[in-house]
Amino acid sequence: MEWLKLVFGFFIANVLGYGGGPSSIPLMYQEIVTHYHWTNDAEFSNILALGNALPGPIATKIATYVGYEAAGWVGIAAALIATIVPSAVALIILLKVLKKHRSSPVVKGMTLLVQPVIAIMMVLLTWQMGRTSVHDIGIWQGLIIAAVAFWAMQIRRIHPAFVIIAAFAYGGLVLPLL
Repeated sequence: MEWLKLVFGFFIANVLGYGGGPSSIPLMYQEIVTHYHWTNDAEFSNILALGNALPGPIATKIATYVGYEAAGWVGIAAALIATIVPSAVALIILLKVLKKHRSSPVVKGMTLLVQPVIAIMMVLLTWQMGRTSVHDIGIWQGLIIAAVAFWAMQIRRIHPAFVIIAAFAYGGLVLPLL
């Protein structure tokens, strides 16, 4: 029956996650870590980092990994169906509605009001995951890694995927030696 929990958990996260990956990630975190306990904070952080380093939509990569860990191949199918089908159906319906009402001030207002909510959800997720990182590696190590990542992406304009890969390498090769 774990596959049924996967369907329900990913269905909820993706149906309520209006706006794509950034809005559904905190909802997935809530279902995956807090509600069903399929992973912990540290593992979710690793799944998220790896998913961001790979091409394609983040929600399907998270669903695939968690689905396999929770219920094997059946879990993959259940999590992917719950992630993809509701979004595809909603997209088809919403595109027809938006096409009809695209110049409506109500539709424009709804879109503008959702953006701050997504930003707050991402800040909360960052706070929760940052707290786990600080606990695991310490405040100074975390600040140094964050500063180097900021420098690499903002100043040197290095692609985030390469920064994530470098952080993976540092965490896997250097941190165990400290």
